[in-house]
Amino acid sequence: MGKSAVAADKDATSGALAGEEARRRDIQNRWLLATPALVIILFAALGPLLIMLVYSFLQKGLYGGVIWNFSGQGWFDVFLSKDIFDDTISFADAHMLIFWRSIKLSLITTIATLLLGFPTAYFIATRSPKWRGVFLFLVTIPFWTNLLIRTFAIQEVIKNEGLLNIVLLKLGLISSPIQIMFTDTAILLGMAYVYLPLMVLPLYASMERLDFRLVEAGYDLYATRLQVLRRIIIPLVKPGIIAGSILVFVPSLGAYVTPRILGGGKKMMLGNLIELQFGQGRNWPLGAALSITLLVIVMVALLFYVRNASKSGVKSHG
Repeated sequence: MGKSAVAADKDATSGALAGEEARRRDIQNRWLLATPALVIILFAALGPLLIMLVYSFLQKGLYGGVIWNFSGQGWFDVFLSKDIFDDTISFADAHMLIFWRSIKLSLITTIATLLLGFPTAYFIATRSPKWRGVFLFLVTIPFWTNLLIRTFAIQEVIKNEGLLNIVLLKLGLISSPIQIMFTDTAILLGMAYVYLPLMVLPLYASMERLDFRLVEAGYDLYATRLQVLRRIIIPLVKPGIIAGSILVFVPSLGAYVTPRILGGGKKMMLGNLIELQFGQGRNWPLGAALSITLLVIVMVALLFYVRNASKSGVKSHG
């Protein structure tokens, strides 16, 4: 019996070692398989960011480009400006206005798409499986066309001779066309139209997994529709709300095409300001510093979303 026990212990030990070795090999194989993707991410994503970071601390060239002398002028110009006559320093009001407009319109776009996308996703999730595919197909149709074409499409609707003004004039609701183009409202409408599917799809993914028996139980306990929405549906689909908000807010903050066309160059956002510095402005260090600033704003927004999500998860488990 003693020998048998020793042999059994040896077999168990060797089996554990073999299992550990197999697990180690599996991890190594996974890392080897992921290496090409990690290399691409390193050079294609981190590489340009590092270049922008270096450029932001260099001196601008006379006709664009950079001079390889250390300078903090690019970062100074992001937030401050110096008077060319008396060298007095003040806040860069134009840049601050563009920062505020970008953040404001991105937040309003996120809220607008949430208000439109939530009932849309709920409607799709409560249909039969046969019709869900049809409605999702309709939601994804805009992705089949280029962003530029979609922006021109919304322009044809809201311009002075567009569909919206024609309908309102025919109904007698207005006496002259409403000037919507080249305003913040036009940019907001364009971004809400362009990014709405990015809100609907994550919301639908969360609602599809929702156990609607909980909704029925809420009604059975005499809860109102608003109470069911606030205490049952929204907490359960909160991951979809957070994911959709991130997917809408981040590209809205760096939008370039929609503000350029619908804003007419008069209502610039951060993406337009950055392009201007690398183009006509010929101030690459300032453009690079603005790019890094945009990245920091996006990272802060993402950390805010993730922190709120983790807090809500802890509260729900508690």
